[in-house]
Amino acid sequence: MLRAAFKPERIVVEEHLRGKTPATSWFDEQLHPGYRTRFETGNIVYETGNNLQRSLVFEHQRLGRVLMIDDIVQTTEADEFVYHEAMTHIPLLAHGSVKKVLVIGGGDGGMIEEVLKHKSVERVVMVEIDRAVVDIAEQFLPSIHKGAFNDPRLELVIADGFVYAGDTDERFDVIIVDSCDPVGPAAILFSEEFYARCKRCLAAGGILATQSGTPFWQADELRKTHQRLKNLFSDASTFVAAVPLYAGGFMAFGWGTDDATLRHVSQETLESRYKAANIATQYYSPAVHRGAFSLPPYVAKLLH
Repeated sequence: MLRAAFKPERIVVEEHLRGKTPATSWFDEQLHPGYRTRFETGNIVYETGNNLQRSLVFEHQRLGRVLMIDDIVQTTEADEFVYHEAMTHIPLLAHGSVKKVLVIGGGDGGMIEEVLKHKSVERVVMVEIDRAVVDIAEQFLPSIHKGAFNDPRLELVIADGFVYAGDTDERFDVIIVDSCDPVGPAAILFSEEFYARCKRCLAAGGILATQSGTPFWQADELRKTHQRLKNLFSDASTFVAAVPLYAGGFMAFGWGTDDATLRHVSQETLESRYKAANIATQYYSPAVHRGAFSLPPYVAKLLH
């Protein structure tokens, strides 16, 4: 999963009536100091908590079904395609011959659904720490995963991604880290040691893609992630996508590889690969792919 707030007390629920649809019910979400967003909700579809995290699925008139974990909205039916398409098709089509992919996190299934669109992909391993998130997504968010959990090419591993990356003997062409923000137990997934473990799992010419927060609000997160990737990879960079749900403009993604040519694949080659892949996308295109690495100056300066 993706987002975590800056402090433990982070939600106000007004007129929360389980199993009913009140005339006015609002969730206040606060991820950053001094800034709050509000979501009007209809029906509460599902709500529970376990020893790892609290989960909630509710319906919104514009966003469709919304998944909230630990009081922070993670994904919505309406806009999930932007985040998931950017984080999968950019590294996969830059590489050009991906057979094996490792996804760490991504319990809603949106990431693996995009990866598995590529018929050339023979094996996907998804490592998610919380089985409950997968169960919730399978039952209540079918429009996001689209049955990807049943694809025979997928192996679902319920485990700690840090431990898995250190122990596995497998090698992957692309590794996608769809982790929480660096708060609490997820902080280790932003450490240089974790990225080194991921690099160990990459096949020659492999690519590591990570979520790096919104540069406007989380500049320090992006800066540190980039420096740690730079310490490990010959080519470390950042690409961006505009995800409507995530306040602050661009969402940043870390990029690490030892093949510097992969970040500079021509649009002509990308067009050819995209056509050959025969995948349907709403956000990704070869032109968007190329533009994703053209960073606004306020983002680019964080990488130096």
